[in-house]
Amino acid sequence: MKKNEITQHLVDLNELEILDLVRKELEGGADPLEVLDACREGMIIVGKRFEAGEYYLPELIMAGEIFSEVSEILRSVIKEGSAETKGTVVFGTVRGDVHDIGKDIIVGILRGVGYRVHDLGTNVETEQFVKKMQETGAPILGLSGLITTAYNSMREVIEALDKAGIRKRVKVMIGGGVTDERVRVHTGADAYGNDPTDALKLCAQFMGGN
Repeated sequence: MKKNEITQHLVDLNELEILDLVRKELEGGADPLEVLDACREGMIIVGKRFEAGEYYLPELIMAGEIFSEVSEILRSVIKEGSAETKGTVVFGTVRGDVHDIGKDIIVGILRGVGYRVHDLGTNVETEQFVKKMQETGAPILGLSGLITTAYNSMREVIEALDKAGIRKRVKVMIGGGVTDERVRVHTGADAYGNDPTDALKLCAQFMGGN
């Protein structure tokens, strides 16, 4: 299988080329999980280029969109649960905020490197977060919010997790807007991040990785 070629096409943001190659590889009997791994490697490289200042927001968005398109192709041939994952994460933009660009980028990248992410969307009610954390047993919750009024909603979610008796088993990371240590303290979150690289590092840390 042309694994390195698939990875490179994703890194170079060659949308048409990678989709055509993925289809041809699958038709030729390639293991869809190997195709997925090749794309994950590409997403990791894209993240590193972003961290180094070689790629910017448009490149991150494009890479996420390409990965989503490849995922749709693979979805029909990969049996649910057959691929190993790094862990489960619940993500969403809190009540009162409908911004989704930053959230979508991070969700796409987390999925790209191997996390199973439950994306609840935007303007998510506190109860929805609690319910999904209870249903999935996910150890990580990501709360996004671009406007400052979202910070109170983040705090409400974390307080609700405590009332539901699951706060101790859940690591909460927040991001968006001008999130900083002051906001983290205000919300009661475990950590904050300002870009997708921070999110990757925090998830690896919370899952016991490097």
